[in-house]
Amino acid sequence: MDQRYATSPDNVPGMDTAELRRRYLVQDLFAPGEVRAVYTHHDRVVLAGISPVGTPLELGTFPEIRSEHFFDHREAGIVNVGGTGTVTVDGVEHVLTKGSCLYVGRGAQVVSFAATDADGDDGAASFYLISAPAHTAYPTTLVEAGQGTQRELGDALTSNRRTLNQYIHEQGVRSCQVVMGVTRLHPGSMWNTMPAHTHDRRTECYLYFDLPADARVIHLMGEPTESRHLVVGDREAVISPSWSVHSGVGSASYAFVWAMAGENQSFDDMDGFAISDLR
Repeated sequence: MDQRYATSPDNVPGMDTAELRRRYLVQDLFAPGEVRAVYTHHDRVVLAGISPVGTPLELGTFPEIRSEHFFDHREAGIVNVGGTGTVTVDGVEHVLTKGSCLYVGRGAQVVSFAATDADGDDGAASFYLISAPAHTAYPTTLVEAGQGTQRELGDALTSNRRTLNQYIHEQGVRSCQVVMGVTRLHPGSMWNTMPAHTHDRRTECYLYFDLPADARVIHLMGEPTESRHLVVGDREAVISPSWSVHSGVGSASYAFVWAMAGENQSFDDMDGFAISDLR
């Protein structure tokens, strides 16, 4: 488990490109046959990539979280960004097609991941997990791709027409802190969020996927009056602290998993900034 310590917006002006990437960009999260994880001290979020090949992979604990089982004091949202696979939680198997989401509540003990369709167009299953501390237990719940609350946002005229699927949220699957969903851009649209916004009570993490190998997303971050950018590839994640804007534009079609943890689960709890106010 890699650790990323919390940062202040005052740190950003002095960071060069390499340090920005080291602190906020998560690369190489998915490796065949491995579980890889990053712990960010922003809201104590854990990001993990689980890529089973052949034999199932079990999500064990990590010394950094000081618990016998990973879910002793945590909950998680899991989205499959690859081919069909399964997540088995304490003996109960859940089938996740691409884009489906599974919420796992506090108290789960044995959680394993398996790929069932490694030869399909989407390759082997690749599971993206976001976890946060939990104060109580909610039931493990599966939401199949496209079955959550759908919101149609943006406009083709401003190149940000997109379908947002809310899975774990205050009006959907219940959780303590985690809010999670998947957004896919419509053909011809490239901006994922514009105008940009912050939400000062929640850390948000983006995982970009279905991006061609030779394409990139330019992800905006930093305070609105002191913005920076990260150049992001397929299946790479960005840690966006509560004080940072998060918006991006791609050189090709893409989708992304968005997930948040913090004090407020209201999706519309945000502070918008007009593009003319960004610096």
